[in-house]
Amino acid sequence: MSQAIEKSEEEKLTIEIARLFPRQGQWTEADYFRLPETNRIIELSEGRLIITPSPTEQHQMILGKLYILLANHVLTKELGKVVMSPMDTRLWEGKVRQPDIVFMSNEHLDRTTEKTWGVPDLVVEILSEGTAKIDKEDKYLEYQKAGVQEYWIVDPFNQSVEVYTLKNGIYEIFGIRGHGEIAKSKLLDGFKVSVDSITA
Repeated sequence: MSQAIEKSEEEKLTIEIARLFPRQGQWTEADYFRLPETNRIIELSEGRLIITPSPTEQHQMILGKLYILLANHVLTKELGKVVMSPMDTRLWEGKVRQPDIVFMSNEHLDRTTEKTWGVPDLVVEILSEGTAKIDKEDKYLEYQKAGVQEYWIVDPFNQSVEVYTLKNGIYEIFGIRGHGEIAKSKLLDGFKVSVDSITA
């Protein structure tokens, strides 16, 4: 009996805590940015919080390899800043994403703050089973609309890297590279990556 009462009290407490937050569809940027700091990937889209499951080891290994290569290139040539997720990236009012990797050129460093970045120059997303559709469809259109100049999609399942560049507000395929091939950036002169070196 005491366990049932204890459970009932816990449920009441959970409900009371839930009432402190907006309903899905009613979240604002102000609500979002009042959330406590966390290492979880939490995004804001259409008034809804999107909470992504923790990434796999494979995802994190690819993320680490590509981040090191990109960061070394950018820092060596003093081109700007590179950070990896989680970093709140505000595409427009009410649309906050946390790309796997973001690059901001020196020209646009005024878009960055300690806690939030504005529209980056280059974004990388690494596909996972839970995010592949969002990364290839929703985020593709969002990054295009926001004006992200270059979008990389790394596909661990097919061992491929897709590079899209913005032309007249529309993404064009700059290159789709697979096993044994080299993926190159149009935006970052000289930056290239062996697909096998990051996906194998």
